[in-house]
This record gives sequence, C-alpha cells and structure tokens, in this order.
Amino acid sequence: MRRDFVKGVLVFLLLVGFSAAFCLQSAGAQEKKPIIIGGSLPLTGEFAETAKWIKLGMEYWGQEVNKKGGLLGRPVEFKIYDDESNANKAVTFAEKAITVDKVDLLFGGYPGTAARAVMPVAEKHKYVYVSMGGHMKSFEQGYTYCFGGPPLMGEWWYEGFFLWLNSLPPEQRPKRAALYTMNNPIGASLMSSLYTWLKKLGIEIVIDEKYNLPLPDATPLVVKAKQMNCDILFSNGFFDDGVMTIRAAKALDYNPKAIVQGIGSVIPAWIKELGPDGDYVFSGTSLYNKLKYPGNDQLNAYVKEKFNLPGYPVYFGFGYCWMQVLAQGVEGAGGLDQTKIRDWLKSHEVHSIAGPMKFDAKGLPAPINFCTQIQNGKVELIWPKDQATAEPIYPKPAWKK
Repeated sequence: MRRDFVKGVLVFLLLVGFSAAFCLQSAGAQEKKPIIIGGSLPLTGEFAETAKWIKLGMEYWGQEVNKKGGLLGRPVEFKIYDDESNANKAVTFAEKAITVDKVDLLFGGYPGTAARAVMPVAEKHKYVYVSMGGHMKSFEQGYTYCFGGPPLMGEWWYEGFFLWLNSLPPEQRPKRAALYTMNNPIGASLMSSLYTWLKKLGIEIVIDEKYNLPLPDATPLVVKAKQMNCDILFSNGFFDDGVMTIRAAKALDYNPKAIVQGIGSVIPAWIKELGPDGDYVFSGTSLYNKLKYPGNDQLNAYVKEKFNLPGYPVYFGFGYCWMQVLAQGVEGAGGLDQTKIRDWLKSHEVHSIAGPMKFDAKGLPAPINFCTQIQNGKVELIWPKDQATAEPIYPKPAWKK
C-alpha cells in the first residue's frame, strides 16, 4: 500500500509538472503571437507611386523592431489592403481591418483625402490613428484618437518660409505679392497662413487668383505678375502647374525676389524636369532626410544601400515616422489598450525622425514645418537655423540664358 501511495504521489507530481509546463508554454506562445497592424494604402491608382514609399518605410520600421525583439516582446506583422487610390475603399478596409480582422493596431493611410475619411472610423471604434490627417479641418472635428505625427498641414506649409522672411530687415523683404492658387481643398488650406503672414510682414497682396486643374497655360498668370511688378510669387499648386509656372517665368524673364512653390519641388522629379531652372525655389516640408534628429542617418544609409538613393524619399520617412509615434504610445501604455495608448500620447512628448512632438487636444504637435530651397539641384534646409544645411540664396539670381 505504501508503494502504491508513493507511486500515486509521483504520478500526481508529474501531472502537475506537465500541466505547469504546458501553461508556461501556452503563455510563452501567447506572448510571441504577432501584433497585427492593419489598414490600407493606395498601392494601385494615381497615388501608388508615393504610397509604395510609405509601405516601404513602414515595413523597414517593422524589420528593425523585430530585430530588437518586437513590440511588447512580440513580433509585428502588417496586413495591408489596396484601396486603389479611392477614399471610400479606404474607409471600407479600415472597417474590415477593425471589425473582421480585429487587428491590434491601425496604421495611417494616404493621401489626405483617405486619412480624413478614415479618421471618423478610427474614432467610432476607438482605435488610435496616427497619420498625415486631412489638413486643419480634419483635426477640428473633436476626434480624440487621431494624431498627426507629423501631419501634412497646408495651414503650416509656409510657416518656415515666413519665419525666415521675418528674420530679414524690413527693407530687404518683398513688397508686392502675387498669389496663384489651385482651386481645391489643398489650395484653400494654404490661404489663412498666407493672409496672416503677409499682413504681418507688410507685404501687399496685389494678385489673389484661383485656377482650376489642370492648368492649361501659366503664361497669362506670369504676364500679369510681371506687369504688376510683383516681387514675390506664390505658386500654390502641384508639381505639374509649378513646373509650367517656372518655365513661363523664365521665358518671360520674370525674376521676382522669391518664388515660393506649394507642392512638388522637394521631389527628385523637380530637378529632373527643370534642371538648373528649378533652383532657388522655396517651399515647406514637415519631414526631410537631412534633419538633424536621431535615426535619419540610419534611414539614409539603409536607403542608399537598398535603393541606391542619396537619402530617403520623404514619404518613406512618413511611413516610418507614423509607426515610430504609434509604437511609442504602445510602449508607454505598456499594452494594446487603445484608450491607454491615446492617453499616453496626449500626455507625453514623443521623439522621432521629425523631431520631438507633444500633442494638443486636437492631436496636433506645435506647428512643424521647415523651409526648403533648391540649390544646385539639391533640396537644402534653410530654416530653422539649428536644422539648416545651407544659407538661403536671396534675392533670386537672374535666369541663366
């Protein structure tokens, strides 16, 4: 009987041991279960060329995180749908990612029209959404789970340029401005800052006109600006109409003190299309590969090795940066509870390749835009001074014949 009792005890202990080991193994398996990050990007359609870089930037962030042991000790995986450059499909896929796939985290989409459409979906389901947003109006809807980290804000686009211009003695500043603006929400988002700053700097608005896209010919616009002696030209449009405006300015020998371009001058195609004629143009950006913040050198080295580019394309950086910010919220919250992630981001400063950011009640950091100028075929940062890679060239030199 004693022998049987001892055997029974041993069997019991073995069963307990096996059970404990199984529980530990199950717990370990649960800990290693991937964190799924879902959403959509326009992998086909008119925005695909840009979106591919956002995707590559996000995926590079994931590779680096997984090399270091993952997020919260778990590997990360992406579930990316193709919304075909359609904002309505972006909404559909956001709903599917949240309600059907039950993803752990939601990533930011592109372009601003898609981000603006997805923001209420994220808010409805209480998912933190870090993206470019859809200009200021999208951040004025009372959403609490949406963040621009960093955003692309038309209202801030010229902030860096105006701060630099404000640093000049008044007698050196332009006196008469021509504003030609594309007639769409992006163009409209530029206007409030233009009106505020031009008034503050005592620069008269001589021409303030809207045009519909596609712009058939920039010649009449440039003729009028030259006839009206405008010594600063704001070309508030996209790449194609910006290129057209520069060509018309050269053809008509219109050479104001400064030409400020809305969108398109910071991409390689600007110089490829215009050559030296594309030099000296000012613009803005909220992120660039020459920023002197930790991580930019690493990304530039990776892109140089992988894609033979001198620095990472700006949208590669956006994809990486939005994930950087979201991950800091997750780590700060110590888990995947969306409300805790939101609350951590609202109450702490995050650090990214775009610099430090602290979010306000709208989910926005303080205005973050840097002034760029094309010099010798390269995009240089000229403001703020602590990030400058070159001194601004001003007034604009004469056209080279």
